[in-house]
Amino acid sequence: MNSFSTARVVRACVGIAAGLAWSAAPALAAHPMATGGPTSQPIGHYDFCKTNPAECSIRPSNLAPARMTDALLRKLTSVTVRVNAAVKPMSDYDIYGKDEVWAYPDKGVGDCEDYVLEKRRELFRMGLSFADLLITVVRKPDGEGHAVLTVRTDKGDFLLDNLTDEVRLWDETDYSFLKRQAVDNTGRWVSIRAGQPVLVGAVQ
Repeated sequence: MNSFSTARVVRACVGIAAGLAWSAAPALAAHPMATGGPTSQPIGHYDFCKTNPAECSIRPSNLAPARMTDALLRKLTSVTVRVNAAVKPMSDYDIYGKDEVWAYPDKGVGDCEDYVLEKRRELFRMGLSFADLLITVVRKPDGEGHAVLTVRTDKGDFLLDNLTDEVRLWDETDYSFLKRQAVDNTGRWVSIRAGQPVLVGAVQ
């Protein structure tokens, strides 16, 4: 992404709140995010669920993390690069005339959570479980809210981000992690331990 596109994405995501080459060779063990108890659902996701109720009532039967392989990493990288290039960054207000609209970027424009939804949809179609494809709310170092897709694997939790084409382990970023979808229920959210108070619109 060029600097102009990145700046547009940053502005578009205000409302919600080292590349990695994986190898089978022994390395420092990555640890998954430590999640806490149930927490409030972002208002944008709440409205998305009213429009797409079937997507928010899924309870995956297999909760084991995906097995990370070179092939899976290539798949994650390919989807990230393709979606980041295909979607033009634009704020919800510019698209819909209001903030906090979570939607698939079917018209080729969207902000950060729209990129997340599209990547999640594509990876599910490729065979990944919704238990391993979790919408996640973070805070960037400048204090702005942002959404990324967490992919759970047996080698740690990886992030797919519209601000970079690199697929990174969550603890190799400088984000503060706030909340994410529950592994066992696509309509529920859980806190991420050591996170900070959420600054995004949410409903109980």
